[in-house]
Amino acid sequence: MATAHDLGQPLMTPLAVADPGGLIQSVDWVAVAPPLIAALAALAVLVTDLFLPPARKRLLGLLSAAGLLAALAVLIPLAVGDTRSTFCFKSGGCSYTADHFALAFQLLALGGALLTVLLSLHTVEDEKLPGGEYWFLLLSSACGAALLPAARDLATLVIALEVATLPAFALVALRRDGRGAESALKFFLSSVTATAVMLLGVSFVYAAAGTIQLQGIADGLAHAPAQLKPLAEAGAVLTLVGFAFKTAAVPFHFWVPDTYVGAPLPVAGYLSVVGKAAGLSGLALVTTVAFRPYGHTWGLVLAVLAALTMTVGNAAALRQRTDTPRGAVRLLAWSSVGQAGYLMVPLAAAGYAGSAEPLGATVAYALIYGLVNLGAFGAVALVGGSGRLDGFRGLAGRNRWAAFALAFFLLCLAGLPPGVVGLFGKVVVFRAAVDAGLGWLAVVMAVNVVVALAYYLKWTALLFAPAETGPASGPEDAFAPAPEAAGPRRVPASLTAALGLAACGAVVLSVAPQLVLQVVSGSLF
Repeated sequence: MATAHDLGQPLMTPLAVADPGGLIQSVDWVAVAPPLIAALAALAVLVTDLFLPPARKRLLGLLSAAGLLAALAVLIPLAVGDTRSTFCFKSGGCSYTADHFALAFQLLALGGALLTVLLSLHTVEDEKLPGGEYWFLLLSSACGAALLPAARDLATLVIALEVATLPAFALVALRRDGRGAESALKFFLSSVTATAVMLLGVSFVYAAAGTIQLQGIADGLAHAPAQLKPLAEAGAVLTLVGFAFKTAAVPFHFWVPDTYVGAPLPVAGYLSVVGKAAGLSGLALVTTVAFRPYGHTWGLVLAVLAALTMTVGNAAALRQRTDTPRGAVRLLAWSSVGQAGYLMVPLAAAGYAGSAEPLGATVAYALIYGLVNLGAFGAVALVGGSGRLDGFRGLAGRNRWAAFALAFFLLCLAGLPPGVVGLFGKVVVFRAAVDAGLGWLAVVMAVNVVVALAYYLKWTALLFAPAETGPASGPEDAFAPAPEAAGPRRVPASLTAALGLAACGAVVLSVAPQLVLQVVSGSLF
């Protein structure tokens, strides 16, 4: 048979790579350790579940807590050292960076997941939830939430966001009472729609900038041809939709109340803190880093969204009736929507200021909010019953420490003494708006803080009000024994530990708020 050489044609040889070793790079395993340990713990739980007898499934929860503790411990050497990056390109830029911004949100994500594990140990047993699946899904979601703030390109951001969100759908649906499946379906459909819109925006941004690296996008958009600017602006707006949904910003908030009510209580607390932190960190990265050239545009958009979010959330929380079943969870759900509005104020200020400096206020307030909000969910879980606000009437006479703890968490959320740390957090956010020239947004925030006092103080007053001894007002009261018949109830040690950690953390921060507020004056990137 004739060969190409015989026919006088040149032989086709493979292209030689000038530097094949340059295609291989070393991975900084210490930098990626926090999300990696969470992922390995999830796999360990999944495999261990296959060999454990049903009577010993509780060990899976302890294994999950140990994995999250190990992931949190790795943050210490990262915090005291220099910024570390890995998965870098020769052209410049890296896909993963462990800077102060990433470490702060990783602390919030992994710490919030650890408190959720402590809140969940008795819930998994009492509600007969599948332990292996529950812990695997929780750790997987925590892994995505820890990866997201360190991502520095759009592909990694989108993947991390979905890794944090997809397991949350299944967590909500694990409650087999019909309500969980309905809540998970609403959560899933609305999230998928938001993700599709976000991916369309990402494609527009890539077409205009020619790269998915966040810093490269900023450079590309600054020098984009005039005919591509409408495409870039549309892509930026559509990209923000996905992160605004995860943050529960109005008008992408409609899934929150029903999802929180239908989910197991620890999962609702997890979504209100860790899920919100994931969306908030992604929103901060794409705005202040990638879309920096369009700062005044997205700054105005986020300012309007922040005003709407805090107003709608607080107004809906104010309208909650005290005799509604699971009204306590629904009020906390609307409260979390209002708090999302406060968290977005420094992001809007960053757009007007033209720098990432105001982000320190968001990070500080997110850490404070995460601690006290999970504590409030833990106190609600401790009280149990139908979850009606009326069921908390006279709690101080039945369980003094639970009443004091819940009152302290509510006052922290309201920003009133002795919850001084909540007050400092709101002042820092308020100052960020004023310094950026957003006086009208500062006024809206001040009005909303006053409105929120009404429902926080109303709930706090119920805790110390005289207990009612009248007949039950409805079938839901069958789940909550009358105050005079309610004897001492054994409190699970894990729930006590979660409440104790949250309360001690809030007290320490109220005495020494500089432990968190110092991030406001430091450099995050």
